[in-house]
Order: sequence, then C-alpha cells, then structure tokens
Amino acid sequence: MLSRTTSKISFLLLFAAFAAANPLARAQSADARARKIVSQMTLDEKIEELHGIRDATHYRYVPGIPRLGIPPLRVANGPAGVGPAGDRPQLPATALPAPISLAATWDVEAARAYGAIIGKEARALGYGLLEGPDVNVMRVPQNGRTFEAFGEDPYLDGQIAVRVVEGIQSQRVISNVKHYDANNQESQRFTINEIIGQRALHEIYLPAFAAAVRQGHAASVMCAYPRVNGTYNCENRLLLTRILKEGWDFNGFITSDFGATHSTVPSALAGLDLEMPTGQYFSDALETAVQSGKVPMAVIDDKLIRRFRTMMELGVFDHPPQRQPIPAREDGAVAQRLAEEGMVLLKNSGSLLPLSADRLHSIAVIGPYAGQAMTGGGGSSRVIPFYTVDPVRGIEERAGSRVKVKYADGRDITQAVSLARSSDVAIVMVGDHETEGRDHGLTLSGNQDRLVEAVATANHRTVVVLKSGSVILMPWVDQVPAILEAWYPGEEDGHAVAAVLFGDVSPSGKLPITLPRSLADLPASTPEQYPGMNGVAKYTEGVFVGYRHYDAKGIKPLFSFGYGLSYTTFAYKHLHISPNHIAAKSAGATVAVDFDVTNSGGRAGAEVAELYLGFPRSRAVPEPPKQLKGFEKLRLEPGQSRHVRIVLNSRSFSYWDTRIQGWAVMPGVYRILAGSSSRDIRLGGQVTVASDR
Repeated sequence: MLSRTTSKISFLLLFAAFAAANPLARAQSADARARKIVSQMTLDEKIEELHGIRDATHYRYVPGIPRLGIPPLRVANGPAGVGPAGDRPQLPATALPAPISLAATWDVEAARAYGAIIGKEARALGYGLLEGPDVNVMRVPQNGRTFEAFGEDPYLDGQIAVRVVEGIQSQRVISNVKHYDANNQESQRFTINEIIGQRALHEIYLPAFAAAVRQGHAASVMCAYPRVNGTYNCENRLLLTRILKEGWDFNGFITSDFGATHSTVPSALAGLDLEMPTGQYFSDALETAVQSGKVPMAVIDDKLIRRFRTMMELGVFDHPPQRQPIPAREDGAVAQRLAEEGMVLLKNSGSLLPLSADRLHSIAVIGPYAGQAMTGGGGSSRVIPFYTVDPVRGIEERAGSRVKVKYADGRDITQAVSLARSSDVAIVMVGDHETEGRDHGLTLSGNQDRLVEAVATANHRTVVVLKSGSVILMPWVDQVPAILEAWYPGEEDGHAVAAVLFGDVSPSGKLPITLPRSLADLPASTPEQYPGMNGVAKYTEGVFVGYRHYDAKGIKPLFSFGYGLSYTTFAYKHLHISPNHIAAKSAGATVAVDFDVTNSGGRAGAEVAELYLGFPRSRAVPEPPKQLKGFEKLRLEPGQSRHVRIVLNSRSFSYWDTRIQGWAVMPGVYRILAGSSSRDIRLGGQVTVASDR
C-alpha cells in the first residue's frame, strides 16, 4: 500500500498532467493561483499593479513584485508587426503588409499566419502583451488609421480578427484587441462625442470585437479615446461591463489606450482594469478611493485576478518572454506571400497584365512610391524593418538582365513623360501615407494625379500601382488600362509587386472597402456626420455604412466592396439551399448554402466566393439590400471545381431589436446571394422565415 505522502505526490502529478492537457483545468488552476497571490498583496502592491510606469528606463511597462513571484509585463504595439515599445531605439521586426491588405486577402488562414508572425516576434523581443489587432470598422475613409484595420464590413472584420488573435496567442503572447469602441476618426479623437444609435452600435461597431472575444478568445481589450453617447469609453459601464464582461463572458482584462483614462472612481467601477501608460488616475487617487470606500476592495481584486490569471493561462506569468533571435528572412518570405495575396487588380483592359519579360526590352518605373519600399503607415503601428526590397530593384530582378529598367521619381513630369514615351511599358507608383494622429484627404498629394495623366498620355501601356491605406479618388481611371492596388506591401514591397505584375502570382485580393467616385457619395458626407460639429459627431447614417449605403441609395461606386480581378476566370453553378423554410424562433436552426465554383480560365488562380443575405425590410426596421454573411477562398487549377458550403445560423438572420434590447429574427423572405463581389452576384435563391404564431 502506498503511503499517504506518496499518494498525495502521485495525485498532484496526475492533476498537473491533467491540467496541462485540459484547458478548463488550466483555467481553474490559474484562477486559484491568481486569487491566492492577490490575497497576499498589500494595498500599496495592488495599486502598483493597476497602472504602467514611465521613467528613464521603462515605458509600456507594468512592474512586477518579486516577493510574490509576479513578473513585469512588457508591452509592444503590433497591428502590422512589432512596433513601438519600451526600448529606445525601437527594435527591428518584420514589417508585414498593412492590415487593410490582410483584410483584402479574405483568407482566414493568412490572417492566422499574420498573427503568428507578430506573436512569435513579440515574444522573441521580450514582450508579453501586443497591442493589436485594430478591429475598428471603417466608417469614414478619411480616418488616418484606416490602413491599420480590416475595412468596412463587420463580418469580414470579425473573421479576420479572430484568426489574427488566435495566431498571436498561439505564440504565448497576450493579444490586446483595440480600440473599443468606435474609434473611427483621428480628428478630435481625444474628445469627440459620437452619437450612435443602438442598431448601428450592435450591428456595425461591436460585432468584430464580439467575434475576437467569443470566437478568438482574445485575452485583453483596449478601451478607446472617444466618448460614445456622452460617456468616455474607458469609464463606460455599458460597454466595458454589461456588454463586454457580462454579455460576452469576457474573462480577460481591459487596458486603457494611452491617456484614455479620464477619471478614477467612474473608470474603476465601469470595468477598466489597467491604466496605461502611467497611473494618473489609478495610482494615489485610486488608493484614496479604496480607503474611503468609494471603490470596494473586491473591485480591485477582480482587476488583478483577471490580469494574473490571463498571464498564467498564456504562459506569460511563469515563463516571461526572453530575447531570442528572429529568422528575419524566413519571416520576410511569409510577409511577401501575404503582400502578394492582398493585392487587388482593379483594372486590366486588353489583358495588359501580366507582363512578359520575354516580350519587353524596356520598362519605365516612375513615381514617388517607386524608389523605396512602402513598409507601412505612421504612428504607433510603425515597424522598423529588418530589411527592405525597393520596387525598382524587385522589378529589375524579375525582368532580368535583358530588359532595361529605367527609373524617375516623378517630381519632374517632363522627364517622366520622356522616359515613359521611350519605354515598352510604364509603371507608375503613386499613393498616400496615412498616420495615427491626423485624418487625410482622399486625393493624391502633390503632382501625382497630373503625373499619372501625363504618363498615360505618353504611353498607352501604362500600369498604375497604388500604395495606399484607404480610398484614393482616381480622376484618371479611364485613361489607364491597368490598375493594381498594392496597399502598403511591407518590407518585401519590390518582390511582391513584381511577382504580381509578371504573373508569378495571379492576383486574388478583393476590396474590403468600397472605392467611391466622389466625396459626395460617401455615407458620412456632411460636417455634422464627419468630422462633427461642436465636438459631436452624429452617426445619422445608422447601419448604412460602406456598401450598405451605396446599395441602399443606388449609387454606383468606382469599384465595389468585394471586387477584384484575376488572371483567370471563375464560374458559379448548382446553388442549393437546405432547408429553405425555417421558424423565426428556432434558435438552433441552420441553413446550409451549397454551390460549386470552377476555374473556367487557362491559369491557376484563387477566388473568394462571397455570400450575402438580403433581409426583409420595413419602415420600422430599414435594411440594406444585402449584408455579407459568409465567404471562402478557393485555390483552383484550370478546369478544377470546388464545392462550397456556407452554413448560416440564427445570428446570420438577426437584427438588433431596440424594443427588446436584444437580437431578433424578422419573419419574411430572405434573399440568398452568392457571387464574386457585392455587385457581381452569380447565384440567387431564398429562404422563408415563418412567424411562430
């Protein structure tokens, strides 16, 4: 018979093995450990752990407490690669293509790879929390951080966000989803009061956060600067506690954006758990509030338990990240593939693309975005790349020594025209440079529009490559035969752009935003809507954001949401919907939508099959003609077919009912629309939702 001591040791070993293999057991163990540590802390120690510090040696840093084994938490920014952190100078990392480019892949596996690269490098650089992804829906394309997020549709945004979060956290790094909520403009971002209706809030601006938390199991969330319906985000109990912590069963912790905390007691009681970057409100003032009884000790303890438990579950507590070498070229190769997959071919008249080096003698590469790699936007997402591949170099390498590649930066239009006229093909690279801290116009700066027009006049074989993070108005669109949206391609700019231009990769990106013909066509086109008047921005467009607005108003965009050409073609056939009749209150009911997609062209390529749902409409509940509810990316050889099945659940058919303050399904006929873009519907059917009466 085993002794009691041996039996106890055996039990503990068995429990440890079980806990290691069982997520629920790990969570319970982490919770118990966190509670025990918090019970041993003094009030001073507790307060010290509720805010970051900034001094000569620390920034983006929450100190540890050695006597209790609490490690410090080092924080880095990271929506587009590991960005600014506490280190001076900033450490280099892989500059990935901009997040808007990732959204343009419409590829959830690409999103997971994107997150895994950032998470792996963050841990290798010694950071335990990564501020990203940014999942704010693009309400206005002028927003200076449009490049940093995933576009205008809440469903696409959410599904990309889920996989980025999974990728980051697979590397034992905490993902900090931001900016919660409705951080939709940089203009007056610290103070703007956004008046948002309940339907728009729940149907447009919250779903991506809900997906990141409920599907992606995001471990932390960052509350944003603006006020929503009169209350600052970081002291908004409705958003932080009732919706996020209680409604979505969020067990992680909430950090503030840097300087987004505006109070002590209201913020503490609303649900904010960690003030960053310092303790203006969560230091001495919070300690006084606890001592006076204004903030219960149980509230303080909950904040600490949440963070410690999360750090334990992800391996940041017991195994704090330590500096490790990063395989820069290996990660750069992934960055290149991601950049290639996100590029969107907008126009290709006469099949000018792909280029063939065998048929060319000379190429003119022209423009302000041709000489250097466009590695990303500015602000807190800026990455210092390990290396860069400039566009001219990438084209030279791909074209080969027999093709003469000539370069002009475009400042002298006469020189650029001469170069274009003497070349077989002219490639003009123009773009913008978005940054945190300011919004931007949608027209190309300087002489870029005139440059495109002049070069296109001089050479009828002109390709425009856009390096942009948002909408660009194109007054020259009818003058050029080919347009490629490359976004901000990251450190591998030159190789990635060349691979698509020369057909090594068939473009497969689809627009995650609508490109309008004019400013007047935008959903938020009045000063009252954007940038706001007297410190207030009114979201009077409601749920009619992005393509929902264009469809509802019958406005023809320049290029539609979900649009993107390929070097091959695709056919859609055999739509089947099962069942095609469901009850409105059948909570567990699902509808399977099946169809086939065939590569009907002569080249291998990838297609994004998009599924939209058209809701029944009424005066009481206005609806856009269609809403994205599913998609799948398919890679197909010539002649190859793939079967697509997208399953719709009750939430797919739901709208936010302001009367009951919850999700509801309206009886009626729902249109099922499958196709290649929001304006290129190939197959259609319907589902009838019957009333339960």
